Amino acid sequence: MRDHYDVIVIGGSAAGLSAALVLGRSRRSVLVVDSGEPRNAPAAGAHNYLGREGTAPAELARIGRDEVAAYGVEVEAGRVVAASATSGTGVDPVGFSVTTDSGAVVTCRRLVVASGAVDVLPDVPGLAEQWGRGVVHCPFCHGWEVRDQRIGVLVTTPNGAHHAQMFRALSDRVTVFASDPALLDDIALAGFSARGIGLVEGRVVRVLSTGGTLSGVQLGSGEVVPLDALAASSTAEPRVGFLEGLGLRAEDFVVDGFRFGGALTVDAVGQTEVRGVYAAGNVTSPMATVIASAAAGTQAGAAVHGDLVQADIAAAVDVVATAAEPAGRPTR
Repeated sequence: MRDHYDVIVIGGSAAGLSAALVLGRSRRSVLVVDSGEPRNAPAAGAHNYLGREGTAPAELARIGRDEVAAYGVEVEAGRVVAASATSGTGVDPVGFSVTTDSGAVVTCRRLVVASGAVDVLPDVPGLAEQWGRGVVHCPFCHGWEVRDQRIGVLVTTPNGAHHAQMFRALSDRVTVFASDPALLDDIALAGFSARGIGLVEGRVVRVLSTGGTLSGVQLGSGEVVPLDALAASSTAEPRVGFLEGLGLRAEDFVVDGFRFGGALTVDAVGQTEVRGVYAAGNVTSPMATVIASAAAGTQAGAAVHGDLVQADIAAAVDVVATAAEPAGRPTR
């Protein structure tokens, strides 16, 4: 690992590696620092990724690391614990310093944050153990795998009715579990009735598994409802604590008045509020799928290269202008 790079990318999953690929192919010196904790690690496969449909997340990352390495990108295992601004060099005032958990301090001209998010799950015993397997959250990511099965939907947000109807498109055996009936209005209830969705009012106190496979849920009354899969919503909290030194913080990600997590604010190409810091993936968009995160990383990588090109032009013009200046009078 060198002391200085054109770009440091924080996070080595779909968004980070896609940014690194664009930058490596543009002959930029790039360091990717990856903690090895992708959000989708529990899933058996990444879906709706054209050309790589169903590839295991770890395998997808391995392929990506091999691809970026072919263009000179360096990938280091570790976690970034702090980032701060530096004075930059020459006519380019932008620069950054990054500290890893090993104590290494590395500088760069631009920074790409693709550190992802952490799913905070409903507090139901047994649910976390099945997350990404028997407990699913996205009908696009996991729906085909649970089609035609007995699917429960744990309603914990105002979006719960829509969530249930999305899974109803995949199976005619869907049951909604609502501990707070206030989350379901008359329109939602009418939709359930019209589409044959069952409704159980009462608190789910445990997710049950048999031989490592989800088998049902237990209600507060003690009743057990057999299931093959359970859909539940998480709160996606972005990994951005290390950006405090740059003054960057996540904003609440709110849909219909309900907070679904947090996200960094970026423009159309991934530029954050701090000049020279770009971000992509779930750290900016909690609901982004793998392929959407990859696309955002590609866009951010291209924008960073364009930004650096402008800085390189300014530096070259400054050198030419300085060389063309008439020599000063000799001093006596």
